[in-house]
Amino acid sequence: MRHKLPFALPGQTVGLFGGSFDPPHAGHVHVSREALKRFDLDRVWWLVSPGNPLKEKGPAALERRMAAARAMVSHPRIEVTDIEAHLGTRYTAQTIERFRALYPGVRFVWLMGADNLAQFHRWQRWEWIMETVPVGVLARPGQRISARTSVAAQRFRDAKMPASAARMLGRAEPPAWCFLNVPMLDVSSSEIRARGEWG
Repeated sequence: MRHKLPFALPGQTVGLFGGSFDPPHAGHVHVSREALKRFDLDRVWWLVSPGNPLKEKGPAALERRMAAARAMVSHPRIEVTDIEAHLGTRYTAQTIERFRALYPGVRFVWLMGADNLAQFHRWQRWEWIMETVPVGVLARPGQRISARTSVAAQRFRDAKMPASAARMLGRAEPPAWCFLNVPMLDVSSSEIRARGEWG
């Protein structure tokens, strides 16, 4: 394919952080840095999606979100990419399938906020995702209880790793997931849009 693929070497562990990033904010950077450190990842890729299938209203133009994300990220091991638009993948499961084919020998960890875990069972092929890649969940304010009692958390409760073993997540055999309480920046994309700061 002609589009430049994000870089990873066989044997590396890459965290995949997907979302609309509409707009990207300091909380996204904070979570990415925490994930690099706490899950012992080599890299984190931001997958700036063309659009979220679960949201009725589409996000701002992809080019605008990519430019804003790249302006915000200065960490050498965090890469901002719009690879899903170039791969033509619309769902997380499709993206993971393509990455596993494109990057033999690279270990992937799906990263998400606790708010996503709470409604993860609505995602296409969500059980397949849990059974295919380790999942790192980072708690956000106000979402911890609903995430812990979610359909996905209950269905895969036996696959949950203790927070003390978080650094082993990328090398764990799926299904494996880890829930981390991290000091969070209380900021969200929806609040920024509501304040009219991203029109």
